[in-house]
Amino acid sequence: MPGGLVALLDDVAGLTKLAAASLDDVGAAAGKAGSKALGVVVDDAAVTPRYVTGLTPERELPIIAKIALGSVRNKLLILLPAALLLSAFAPWAITPLLMLGGAFLCFEGAEKVLAALKGEHHDAAPVEEGFVDASALEKAKVGDAVRTDLILSAEIMAIALADVADSSILTQALVLVVVGLAITVGVYGVVGLIVKLDDIGLHLAQRSSAGVRSLGRGMVKSMPVIMQVLSVVGTAAMLWVGGGILLHGAEVLGFAAPAQFVHHLAEAVHHAVPLGGVVAWLLTALLSGALGVVVGAVIATALHKIRH
Repeated sequence: MPGGLVALLDDVAGLTKLAAASLDDVGAAAGKAGSKALGVVVDDAAVTPRYVTGLTPERELPIIAKIALGSVRNKLLILLPAALLLSAFAPWAITPLLMLGGAFLCFEGAEKVLAALKGEHHDAAPVEEGFVDASALEKAKVGDAVRTDLILSAEIMAIALADVADSSILTQALVLVVVGLAITVGVYGVVGLIVKLDDIGLHLAQRSSAGVRSLGRGMVKSMPVIMQVLSVVGTAAMLWVGGGILLHGAEVLGFAAPAQFVHHLAEAVHHAVPLGGVVAWLLTALLSGALGVVVGAVIATALHKIRH
């Protein structure tokens, strides 16, 4: 009996170690996959604050919470099953679909660049004349935000799936769940902080300490600059990530020359200049972004001609 108990405890210990190792593998894979989706995450965080523009401050966080809940539904109830079905029955379709998403990111980024060059501004969500009911306006803005999130979340999940495509279905599912939840919490936590910075600044500006008051006033005055920087960073991230996805996808599908050119040039720079790793990364991002601008501009021009 004691021997059997010891054997049982050994088995339990072995299973525990196996489970811990599996969780470590999932955590490592999720971290790696999530880092590759960083550009889309930045864009997601940059895009979302515009959906609470023009609403009363007390409704900002509740609306962001609704958008975050919609994002979780997008990732776990729609995109996760679709991704696992693709991985199981049509893995060959993952790269082309990823490239379609990359092309869409390029198109979105190029449209913003073209609009900025023309002096147009589309960052603020318009308030439709027909809306007089605050609850209806909120519902419309949440719906628009969740639809935009579906596109960006699809890209995030596709990037994560492509990175664990050779793993078991269970590992893929766990990684996608971890990535989806972690990114949702991170993105909408940051968005919530961003949209409340002016309120935090106003609160600090009313304190007795002169230094704290000065800090609060600075936070309030900096909000327009922060929102503008977010818009620029979001656009750059879309073009960089979209172009990078197209380069990698073309390489996977057999057209490796563009990706190899970028890789060899980055390697040469890495060994030729101080801080070579940083410069090589910036060069890769710049070249990927340039490709994104070209592809996005072509798509935008073609769609414009079709519309007319």
